[in-house]
Amino acid sequence: EEILHHLQNIVDFGKHVMKQFFGENYVHHGEIIQLPLDFVRQLCLKIQPERPESRCDKDMDTLSGYAMCLPNLTRLQTYRFVEHRPILCIEIKPKCGFIPFSSHVSQEIKHKVCRYCMHQHLKVANGKWKRPSKYCPLDLFSGNKQRMHFALKSLLQEAQNNLKIFKNGELIYGCKDDQDCVSDWNELACHLKPFFFPSNGLVSGPHCTRTIVKELIHVITMTLLSSTDACRAGDMKTVPISQGRSYCEASAFNKELVRNGKHKLESSGLPRDCLLYKTLQAQMLDMLDIEGLYPLYSRVEQYLEEFPEERSTLQIDGPYNEAFYEKLLDLSTEDDGTVAFALTKVQQYRIAMTAKDCSIMIALSPCLQDECSEQRPVVLTSKSRFTFSVSVLDLDLKPYESIPHQYKLDGKIVNYYLKNVQAKDDPVMSNLFKENEDCTLVLHKV
Repeated sequence: EEILHHLQNIVDFGKHVMKQFFGENYVHHGEIIQLPLDFVRQLCLKIQPERPESRCDKDMDTLSGYAMCLPNLTRLQTYRFVEHRPILCIEIKPKCGFIPFSSHVSQEIKHKVCRYCMHQHLKVANGKWKRPSKYCPLDLFSGNKQRMHFALKSLLQEAQNNLKIFKNGELIYGCKDDQDCVSDWNELACHLKPFFFPSNGLVSGPHCTRTIVKELIHVITMTLLSSTDACRAGDMKTVPISQGRSYCEASAFNKELVRNGKHKLESSGLPRDCLLYKTLQAQMLDMLDIEGLYPLYSRVEQYLEEFPEERSTLQIDGPYNEAFYEKLLDLSTEDDGTVAFALTKVQQYRIAMTAKDCSIMIALSPCLQDECSEQRPVVLTSKSRFTFSVSVLDLDLKPYESIPHQYKLDGKIVNYYLKNVQAKDDPVMSNLFKENEDCTLVLHKV
């Protein structure tokens, strides 16, 4: 019953909450099914050797007989008739696309360098990755094609667990585990050539590889900026994207501009109907930053210690229904000291954390010119055309109990960056964009 309740919460959350933010076509909430226990046990044994090492400490549920049935998002989700054709799928975990704009932020560096770029250094120090990636989420979410191309190229160079490419459902590029990365561009180009240059004479060599990768980056950019869902995000009043800065000082693209004597970063803005825009809107429900949110979490915790029976009334563990969604629409940041205000901000933060950790799946299938009608979304390259579908997954609501961990992790990331990265940075870089910023001189009594 516990497992069934947990699965029902996941389905309801996708159906009643995340579909409102992202739109009908992008979210596949799945359904709960029952399976014979013997089948589940056999399945568990069969897949165990195939599981990545990092997942092997998590056991499969072989006792309840309940499971979630979800579509295979490495296949096209809209047009069943092209299923027999080769399908290319790109999975991107874009991460957080904005810099905190909250006045609760205690370290100025958080207003200048994005969380992802700071976290990279701690992950490398802890041995999770061999080297930091040049990818910066703010470049991808900028809507500026040049910056988006740079971000996608950086992901292809250092995929980590933020990019995977599948061909007919099989992983051909990306990380199977923390360190096991398949990142040979020439091998990738061999897989992609039939998609992008079906009858072209390009055979091999660096020019051919670069051309194919460039075409791939162009296609990903166009699909990310497209809209395949006319539905706007429900009654959601949008969080102004102009809040906070639109660039990250640690971005490799940004540093390159400064080296070339340019100080203006273009941010074209995202089309309001594209999935990246909707993802960013959901992420920006984190209006107070974890530093402003943590005291509100403590207020809710204190209330629950006094009145533990109220936990279900507050809907902390569900049900995730329309009433739960309605409460998320209050975007005020004026704290009236109530538990209701604190709870709304905590729930909005959980939604934002879910959106910051989701994955976007882009499935592409070649189509001939006479098959492409106005009803089907199509993206063109120099020699090919593709019909495509875009979906979002990993939309399980982040646990309420993870907030203290997030607070501690935030402190660790910032402190490590300040001590080990910023202190060693080139002094010229520390003057970045100074002419556009207010400076405060603090005098200490001696």
